Amino acid sequence: MDEVKVTYHVPALLLPCMDALDIKPDGVYVDVTFGGGGHSREIVSRLGKDGRLLGFDQDEDALQNAIDDSRFTFVRSNFCYLSNFLKYYGAEKVDGILADLGVSFHHFDDPERGFSFRFDGKLDMRMNQKASMTAADLLESYTEEQLANMFYLYGELSNARKLASAIVKARSMKRIERISDLLAVLDPFFSRDKQKKDMAKVFQAIRIEVNHEMDVLKRFLMQAKDSLKPGGRLVILTYHSLEDRLVKNFFRAGNFEGKVEQDFFGNRMTPFRLVNNKVIVPDDDEVARNPRSRSAKLRAAELV
Repeated sequence: MDEVKVTYHVPALLLPCMDALDIKPDGVYVDVTFGGGGHSREIVSRLGKDGRLLGFDQDEDALQNAIDDSRFTFVRSNFCYLSNFLKYYGAEKVDGILADLGVSFHHFDDPERGFSFRFDGKLDMRMNQKASMTAADLLESYTEEQLANMFYLYGELSNARKLASAIVKARSMKRIERISDLLAVLDPFFSRDKQKKDMAKVFQAIRIEVNHEMDVLKRFLMQAKDSLKPGGRLVILTYHSLEDRLVKNFFRAGNFEGKVEQDFFGNRMTPFRLVNNKVIVPDDDEVARNPRSRSAKLRAAELV
């Protein structure tokens, strides 16, 4: 693997993910967050000649990392269209699906993509660069109430209403186009000791909204359940409480509320059996190798 592909995205919890997938040499697998291809390359290395892997990614930059192997198919699409593309490629039922919901080094470290407040650049934040609405467009067009709800729900910020009000006031004088513009507006609302943490929450909230991440995750989970063979594995890495709660509830009950239904005899009715009853998190060595894995949580389930 060359240096470009190594630094694009260091795969988090690589070996635990492979263990959770329980890869069969002749199995059919899907990596719905291909990115730099780190997880995918490891999957392919464990496949036999009849095995198969499909890698999804909506970001055109990921195409440069596509694996030159007849067993691999790159699908340039958002994973919310999982079912359609599996049908198109003749793989309606698969043995395992992996999703790493974290944002890659590549996105955070590219100033022009606008994902990080560490640099100045345009407020973009689109995972799919062909999508119409950028972060700047969102900040310009959302009502004060919509902005407040976004910061509260997706950033869990207690001063969400004050932030929204400041943005609406500032944009009436000048469009908030660049990262530096947004930082200038919001900087007075954060104390020095919490500034980085709170600003990260602001950027997380905007990114989630720009890319409709929570809706996309729900659509994906429902399709993933229907796309697995009996005994197939669904392995997901989450990085913040909102998405982790969704995944946890879905694995537990087959719905997003976590409400477990029972049959006439009182038996739990759930489509999944948990592979790891206790969530897997990175150890110190993992975090040292890959600091962005610090908040990762691995959950895995098997379709019953």
